[in-house]
Amino acid sequence: MDHVQLFTDTSLACSKLITGRYSTSFTLGIRTLDERLHLPVYAVYGFVRWADEIVDTFHEHDKAALLADFRRQTYEALDAGLSFNPVLHAFQAVVRRYGIDREFIEAFLHSMALDLEDQSYHPDLYNEYIYGSAEVVGLMCLRIFCDGDAALFERLREPARRLGAAFQKVNFLRDIRSDYEDRGRVYFPGVVYSRFNDATKGEIEADIKADFEAAYAGIQQLPRSAKLGVYLAYVYYLKLFYKIKKLPAARILGERVRVPDNTKLLLLLGSYFRYRLSRI
Repeated sequence: MDHVQLFTDTSLACSKLITGRYSTSFTLGIRTLDERLHLPVYAVYGFVRWADEIVDTFHEHDKAALLADFRRQTYEALDAGLSFNPVLHAFQAVVRRYGIDREFIEAFLHSMALDLEDQSYHPDLYNEYIYGSAEVVGLMCLRIFCDGDAALFERLREPARRLGAAFQKVNFLRDIRSDYEDRGRVYFPGVVYSRFNDATKGEIEADIKADFEAAYAGIQQLPRSAKLGVYLAYVYYLKLFYKIKKLPAARILGERVRVPDNTKLLLLLGSYFRYRLSRI
């Protein structure tokens, strides 16, 4: 038995377990990808989730020190091709296999560091944060989906960024109350929480709608191995966006909008039939 491969396979299995425990929706999306893409995407999610846990969960610890140590371990793993942190070992293996850009990793870790500070997000910082926290995650996955096809990657780079931005902005809108009450954050530039109203909400939604429209053209060009999984994530977030859009600003500040599990199943079935009929 090749024990090095066993170690890597076990590390990848740890990232799969993390994904399943933390996100049933993301797990469902991954399962609709071609099977050979499952473990690499789990590895990306495991890395992202662990960093996010540092900044959002361990309030009784020095989160800046924890994140700095995580960053150090990440680059040591990338340089050595080995880590005894299974999440980082799985991630470095996927980074090396698919040529994931270190710039994406650095941008992501930078955005995580921004979450450790009380920020007033002016437009440039807002765009910088979204790029690092969401767009580059989509670009990491796109490297996996394109599997060495550099021309395809470049063609789909911008739509992938717009899809990541749409997802993140929907999250910001859905979680505007909890982000403010639990973390003291309002991500949208120029938005004062106490004065959040329907007009402000409408401006944000117009921006999100443009991102979704730009992203769909890219989904149509994805390799068939990735198309259904990405499209399912797209329709799920689009459904969530439309639910939020129908509600007045006061309702968004009073409740967390979600898509019920039975609706998710219907979205999966509808997406599958569109995929089979080549209507995506």
